[in-house]
Formats: sequence, C-alpha cells, structure tokens
Amino acid sequence: MRNNNIPAKHCQTPSDTRDLKKQLDNRHIQLIAIGGAIGTGLFMGSGKTISLSGVSIIFTYSIIGFFLFFVMRALGELLLSNPQYNTFADFTGEYLGPWASFAIGWTYWLSWVVACVGDVVVIGGYMQFWYPELSLWIPAFGALFLLLFLNVLSVKLFGEMEFWFAIIKVVAIIALIAAGCWMSFTGYTSPDGVKASFKNLTENGTLFPNGLPGFFAGFQIALFSFVGIELIGVTAAETKNPEKTLPKAINSIPIRVLLFYVLSMACIISVSSLHHISADKSPFVALFTLAGLPAAAAIINFVVLTSALSSANSGVFSTSRMLFGLAKNNDAPKSLKKLSSSNIPLRGILLSGFCMFCGATILFIMPGVMSAFTLLSTMSAILLICIWSMIIVSWLVYRKTRPDLHRRSTYKMPYGKFMSYSCLIFFMFMLVVLSFKSDTRMGLLISPIWFVGLAIAYRRRKCEQGMIVYSKGS
Repeated sequence: MRNNNIPAKHCQTPSDTRDLKKQLDNRHIQLIAIGGAIGTGLFMGSGKTISLSGVSIIFTYSIIGFFLFFVMRALGELLLSNPQYNTFADFTGEYLGPWASFAIGWTYWLSWVVACVGDVVVIGGYMQFWYPELSLWIPAFGALFLLLFLNVLSVKLFGEMEFWFAIIKVVAIIALIAAGCWMSFTGYTSPDGVKASFKNLTENGTLFPNGLPGFFAGFQIALFSFVGIELIGVTAAETKNPEKTLPKAINSIPIRVLLFYVLSMACIISVSSLHHISADKSPFVALFTLAGLPAAAAIINFVVLTSALSSANSGVFSTSRMLFGLAKNNDAPKSLKKLSSSNIPLRGILLSGFCMFCGATILFIMPGVMSAFTLLSTMSAILLICIWSMIIVSWLVYRKTRPDLHRRSTYKMPYGKFMSYSCLIFFMFMLVVLSFKSDTRMGLLISPIWFVGLAIAYRRRKCEQGMIVYSKGS
C-alpha cells in the first residue's frame, strides 16, 4: 500500500495522460547493466588509480564491486515489491518521506549532469589522440549536442545505442585481456624495453607503492567507474517483464566486476609494468602503444571514446527520466511531465542538456583533462554515495515496516541487515577517504552547497503547497 503523502499522479490534458512506454527488451536491459558497470573511470581514470594504488587497485575494484552488489540487490527487492515503482525516488519517498523522494530525485539528476560533463571532457581528451592541436571544447560540445539529438528521437534508439556501445566495450576488454595474457605468457618485450610478465604484479613495492594513503586515494576514481551501475533502477518504467530482467542483470554484477575490472587491471600492470603507466593517459591505449601496435592503439582509443559516449548517453537518458518522475510527484515544474508525440520527456532532455552545456564550460576554466575530470568525478561520486546510502536506508525501513512484503519477495537481499549496515559504514569511510588529497577534497567541500540548496528548495516548496491548500480552503 502506497503512502498517502506521495502526491497523486494527476492528468489534466491529453499530453499528460500518456506515460513512459515499455520499449526496452531483455537484451537492452542486460547490456545497459553491463555498460553501467564499465564506466569512463575504468578506461580513463584507471591510469591515475594504478599510479596511486599500484597492484592493490585490484583489491580496490573488488571491494567497491562487492558492496555495490548488495546495494543493487536492495534496489532490486524494493523495485519488485511494488509494480507501481518507476524509479528509486518512488520507494524512498514512501519509506523515508516526501523529502527523500525530492532529495534523491534531484541529487540523482545532478549526479548525472556532473558525470555527463565529465564524460564529454574525457571525449575531448580522446579526440586529441588523433588531433593533438584540437581544442577540448569542440569535441565535448559536439558530442553533447549529438547525444541530445539522438535521445529526442525515441527510447528504443537509446536502448539500441547502449546495446551496441556495451558490446564494443565488452569486446574491447576481452581483446585486451586476451592480448595481455598472450604477451605475458610469451614474455613480449615492447620497443621501450618493457617485458610483459605476470611477475610484474608481485614486484617489490608494487602492491602499495604509496602506502595506505595511496591505496585509499585510489577509491575516488574507482568509485566513479561504477557510476551508472544503478541505471537499471531508472529504466524500470520502460522495461518489459522487469520481474525476470532486473534480477538477471543484477545477479551478473560479480562476474562483470571480476572480468572487466580485476582481470583487465592485472593484464595492464603485467604488460605495461607499474613504472611505465601514466596517470594522465588511458592505460588501455598505452598498452597497445607499448606493444608497438599503433593501429591497435587507435582502435582502442576509438573504443574508449565510445565508452565515454555511452556513459554520457546514459546521463542524458536518466536525467530526463528523473525530471519526469519528479514532475509527476509535483517535485519539479509540471511542464516537465509532458511527453512528446513519441512518449519522450522532451522538456526534461532540453533542461538537462542546457545544464550540461553550462557545466562543460569548465573546460575554459580548467583546460587540463585530468584536473577537470578529477573534480567532476569526485562530485559525482559524492552524490552517488548519498543516493546509494538512501537506497540502503529505504530497504532497512521497508524491512521493518513491511515484513509481509519482505516475506513474499522472490528476490530478497542476502544477509539483509548485516550487509545494509556494512554498506553504510563503507560509504561513510569513502567520504572520509575523499578528504585525504587536495584534488578530491575540493569536490567534497563544494558538494554541501547542493544539499543546503536542496533543503531551502524543499522548504519553499512545502510553503507554496501550504499556501495553495490554504487558498483553496478559504
């Protein structure tokens, strides 16, 4: 039974009566889930995390993946407990109160706006592989315009784009792992004299080259790599047969983390050696460059370019859907719940796109790719930590107040209460870790401004609603 405090979904005009259509098939959802677990942070940011954490980066990705798997299990159980839930904003509003729905909806929207800006910044960096003199803002703005245009056309097109983007990512990582294993087994020596060997993983001083501070600092970019893992929680309203597709997508997360993160990092370090990995470049591209295969390096650069496009594409999609959900709950302007003739939340796409274009102007202030990317990825990671935490807290309240739904659930979160509290402790620790280094501390200091603004906006909204009720009563 839904809480009566959740605003009813009114419809007054024909354009308001239409809802999001279930146009995403199982193959779309599975590949969206895979794509969500392979973010820009892996392809671009792993060079920085390896330089900070060394071989222990393998543990970093494993630890984050472990805890996020349980977050996703909690998300899956909650979404499937009520077929009326469209996104996680719905169940947080029911179990934590209307303020939670307001806060998580707008925070998720901002997290993807920031993440999308970070992705298009990286796209500019990838284009400089072929055009070193090209200004970063040109490909960044061009990519953003292209993705906004494509998302305006249809939901099915979004699913198809993510399907093929994800396939490209998977094929590239499998190719990298295969090439890395072959080079390591054969003892391949690059033109720079670097000998590929799995022994590079066990060299003295490579496990924690910068001690525990370096190991903890590596979590920042690694966290950003998982931005998008919760995207399937936004596609629920447009997913066919979610009772089967969502559990299947969530249950495959451990395998994806092992394959895409652990094995790929092990191969990169084995082939390139820790001492030859640059913090400012993609180690995926560098691996094939070291191998003396510039053509392959160019292909991999194209692959990581499509990865950034995929992540930005997810950002455009998810922000517009979250604005649509907020508008239907009267947490955003009513005009944002109107759909186009093809059932696309066009106004949400345009508003999000405008904010993304404004955010991309950071390239005129911080022209360096990694400096801008670090700030943006830190802010996005902080916002996502808050969202993941609210999902866990919602599950704890659901478990306490609706034990009947939990008993009937066919997709229960394993080790529920214990892992819920473990996840919350882990996320609190991650916020502390972000304060260790100056480049991530800046994002941590800026983020509270958003939450203060949210509190003010929510209070103003409540006052306006009270005035409307009063005027109707009088």
